[in-house]
Amino acid sequence: MKQIGILSDTHSCWDDRYATHFAGCDEIWHAGDVGDISIIQQLENIAPVVRAVRGNIDHGLVCRRCPEILDFETEGVRIHLRHIGGYPGRYAPGVKQTLRQNGTRLMIAGHSHILKVMYDHDLDMLHINPGAAGYHGWQKERTLIRLRLDAGNISDLEVIELGRHRIPEL
Repeated sequence: MKQIGILSDTHSCWDDRYATHFAGCDEIWHAGDVGDISIIQQLENIAPVVRAVRGNIDHGLVCRRCPEILDFETEGVRIHLRHIGGYPGRYAPGVKQTLRQNGTRLMIAGHSHILKVMYDHDLDMLHINPGAAGYHGWQKERTLIRLRLDAGNISDLEVIELGRHRIPEL
């Protein structure tokens, strides 16, 4: 069994509550628009495994370190992690075919800053967009996701709300 923390669209913004909410996670997955590489480095201080993809705002060290797409399996669940991928009924071109070919059971995508947890009955797959964890963008609520993977099952999915979208005072 593994506990997984999921976030996206940090846009170089760190919030100490990432560490609080992801404490005890076995893995953290970042679905792109990381911003500064220090975000990945700080996440590595929380969990033993950090998987991250680059997003459309990423450059430099983030692009050198983070691929555009990650396909992997953990705890018997095949995962597809990318930044721009759409969602059930509105996938980006070619994504649905890739998901079907890979036997994906869990797709994680960011980009829209819109929290979505949807089941795709056609692909027998759960789709998650964790929303935006950072302050930049038009989202009203900043969010994270936490879930468990165990022997092919996805369970205990939690949406964690970080509060209204506003840049903290310095």
